[in-house]
Amino acid sequence: QVQLVESGGGLVQPGGSLRLSCAASGRTSGTLAWFRQAPGKERLFVAAMRWRGSPTYYADSVRGRFTISRGSAKNATYLEMKLQMNNLNPQDTAVYYCALREGTETYVPTSYDYWGQGTQVTVSS
Repeated sequence: QVQLVESGGGLVQPGGSLRLSCAASGRTSGTLAWFRQAPGKERLFVAAMRWRGSPTYYADSVRGRFTISRGSAKNATYLEMKLQMNNLNPQDTAVYYCALREGTETYVPTSYDYWGQGTQVTVSS
């Protein structure tokens, strides 16, 4: 059974940083990704990585500011994925979702089979 659990969202001032985590269990391979969705807008790709941690992929809007990485792996079917977000701006405000698919990376949200519940990130002064 696949489970994805996000954590780490919150309120931050413009220019600040946050780190999100996604605890993924129940798989041993695939592509993990972060998407975000602002109120009234479509869900958009943010970043992705293969289960082993590389290669990594970024949306143009976050490249150079966000870093996706592989954290601790308790066993073969558990992995923690992180998203370090720096130099945040109000346009980054959204619910951030962790997603998983069996296969290579894609920017299309409907291609992902499993989703977490989301974590709110608010960038405001």
